[in-house]
Amino acid sequence: MDEERALYIVRAGEAGAIERVLRDYSDKKLCEGIFKVLLKDIPTTCQVSCLEVLRILSRDKKVLVPVTTKENMQILLRLAKLNESDDSLEKVSEFPVIVESLKCLCNIVFNSQMAQQLSLELNLAAKLCNLLRKCKDRKFINDIKCFDLRLLFLLSLLHTDIRSQLRYELQGLPLLTQILESAFSIKWTDEYESAIDHNGPPLSPQETDCAIEALKALFNVTVDSWKVHKESDSHQFRVMAAVLRHCLLIVGPTEDKTEELHSNAVNLLSNVPVSCLDVLICPLTHEETAQEATTLDELPSDKTAEKETVLKNSTMVYNGMNMEAIHVLLNFMEKRIDKGSSYREGLTPVLSLLTECSRAHRNIRKFLKDQVLPPLRDVTNRPEVGSTVRNKLVRLMTHVDLGVKQIAAEFLFVLCKERVDSLLKYTGYGNAAGLLAARGLLAGGRGDNWYSEDEDTDTEEYKNAKPNINLITGHLEEPMPNPIDEMTEEQKEYEAMKLVNMLDKLSREELLKPMGLKPDGTITPLEEALNQYSVIEETSSDTD
Repeated sequence: MDEERALYIVRAGEAGAIERVLRDYSDKKLCEGIFKVLLKDIPTTCQVSCLEVLRILSRDKKVLVPVTTKENMQILLRLAKLNESDDSLEKVSEFPVIVESLKCLCNIVFNSQMAQQLSLELNLAAKLCNLLRKCKDRKFINDIKCFDLRLLFLLSLLHTDIRSQLRYELQGLPLLTQILESAFSIKWTDEYESAIDHNGPPLSPQETDCAIEALKALFNVTVDSWKVHKESDSHQFRVMAAVLRHCLLIVGPTEDKTEELHSNAVNLLSNVPVSCLDVLICPLTHEETAQEATTLDELPSDKTAEKETVLKNSTMVYNGMNMEAIHVLLNFMEKRIDKGSSYREGLTPVLSLLTECSRAHRNIRKFLKDQVLPPLRDVTNRPEVGSTVRNKLVRLMTHVDLGVKQIAAEFLFVLCKERVDSLLKYTGYGNAAGLLAARGLLAGGRGDNWYSEDEDTDTEEYKNAKPNINLITGHLEEPMPNPIDEMTEEQKEYEAMKLVNMLDKLSREELLKPMGLKPDGTITPLEEALNQYSVIEETSSDTD
């Protein structure tokens, strides 16, 4: 707002307008004054104080509009050591100035479209990557890395062109992966395996924040990376997936920070080509195999707690493979279900990830089937009643959110090797009807994907109860008396005609439409379905 406009409003005399215009005008003048001061050679403490005030003012979009210029952006870039001429970060006294300058840039870029355009003109993404390379292995400047990464995330979020630049021109994928390696202090034991110290200390708050920002920036860089075109890409994604496996097996300073860390890791894993997710599991070493076989025998009988720990760890092993990361993902999924809200944002990413992993990797699918759909023994309760993971997932199959119920049903369907009879055994026909209708499988059969032919084994309890299981509800029901057994033939005919007339009325009033199954298993109006079957029969008779 210029001075003449401000004076006009003040002369008009309206108290509220006067207060508002004076505040906006003074904030703008203060911003302009701060940038003029920052051009001068002033002490570091004064620079920090000016930048702190500017950071607070930069949250207001109205204040930013007149002061967001190329010259002012360049002032902040110089103070943040983002100019190519700044070769090193040796002066510790300058670190607070760098951090505050990056914070100001984050606010300004987020709140100002002009600043976003200037960021492209000034090639800010390349400058941020250069700064990261200077400090990627230096733990004592985590704050600088954190806000550098946050600004990189904002730029790649607001400008899709920058994602491509980061991915290919600036080699952002290996750079950001190395930042994660540094934050987690990873020590590699094999090409895609890292040493995990389960008794080690949690990540510090600074390391956790830095890792979360790196994960968010990597998500934007890899958001379109489902297809791998080169062998070098495949290797780089496998390295990143191995780093993310390490991420899932460590904890942050608090439970909330751990969940945030793991949530961002899950989101990023969803961008990894499914063929590269095999590194989430790894073979047991000879030492681990021997330890697993002997530890229980070596423990004294009174060491109950220790034995329970060994048994718990053994459940994370399947077919000689370490399944710790998959077990963490399963627990993460269950926690998100238990929250009972924000399923689309919080639950669907991990469910989609587990579904794709199960579809592509046999060992992961069989392990998850073991955990989620163990052999049925007690079938007295409905599949959706109870507190097991299976019960919770079956409840989601009838959720009001279409996306949530589709992915929950798809996950269970994949665990059942996309076999309808196997799915119905665990869920009941009523819960599975939506998925089967969408896939054209209401008449039975199996999905399009190929799975191994190993058969499921039913328990004796299930075999004995099977004849009395209600296929619709999926649980054991006591035989009910047939209400028409005691009717005369005339009564039966009367009730049948009454039902026909009621259905006919509902159909004519279009409150109900009779449906039938087409030969391909999909639903269609009954008349159309009957016509198709008639055509098939005529064709068959002509052939004969």
